[in-house]
Amino acid sequence: MADTPYIPPKVWQWQQGNGGKFANINRPVSGATHEKELPIGKHPLQLYSLGTPNGQKVTIMLEELLALGIKEAEYDAWLINIGEGDQFGSGFVDINPNSKIPALVDRSGKEPIRVFESGSILTYLAEKFSAFLPTTQPERAETLSWLFWQMGSAPFAGGGFGHFYAYAPEKYEYPINRFAMETKRQLDVLDKRLANNKYVAGDNYTIADIAIWPWYGALVKGWLYDAAEFLSVHEYKNVIRWADEVYARPAVQRGRRVNRLQGDPAQQVRERHDASDIN
Repeated sequence: MADTPYIPPKVWQWQQGNGGKFANINRPVSGATHEKELPIGKHPLQLYSLGTPNGQKVTIMLEELLALGIKEAEYDAWLINIGEGDQFGSGFVDINPNSKIPALVDRSGKEPIRVFESGSILTYLAEKFSAFLPTTQPERAETLSWLFWQMGSAPFAGGGFGHFYAYAPEKYEYPINRFAMETKRQLDVLDKRLANNKYVAGDNYTIADIAIWPWYGALVKGWLYDAAEFLSVHEYKNVIRWADEVYARPAVQRGRRVNRLQGDPAQQVRERHDASDIN
């Protein structure tokens, strides 16, 4: 007998504890749940994050800036454990009202500047340090277009495919098929772009690559959702080529380790306050 189909009620009501990996922290309202001040380290840039794909974007960017010899990009990376609800502490909510990692505070000037949303942080840092974002057209527009392509596309790969394939309490054919199709379409978009371009925005490595790699590079390398075989990622040879070239960069390998709580313990740097923490 087929399962009884779900019929949406006239008015949706929140049912706590409805299953899934993140059910204990998901809720339909914003704001702080508890008082908690954020620590402040010694460097101009204070990052509050977790080593998810979105968090890796910023730590990779900062490590790339340091690799260029930009000492002003030194940073403290404080762990925000979203599984424990750290993102709902009052101090974090003051920096990001949306309660999502990563969030950055720049304390290099007279007044602290808060920056939230990973794409916004990448753009802010690129403009602040004049790196990884072209200043002339059409290269600048191309870079920003691909940056925002990632911002708009990744929720379908993560919150869509990743959730229903890996995290939902039960497997359902329709949402998995729907978001697997969209994820493969996005990989195809990227593969065709990289067929004739060394990097996503053209000949040069930019914040577009830094934003896209932690999601789609990790996906084709088999690091996300244990879904490489299911999605037949071997089909996307240009994405694989690009993913390997980006991963060969020492700054990418360093940035990927910061605030990380999963995988090989030897590759986890829970907090970073000095370059030696990664070494």
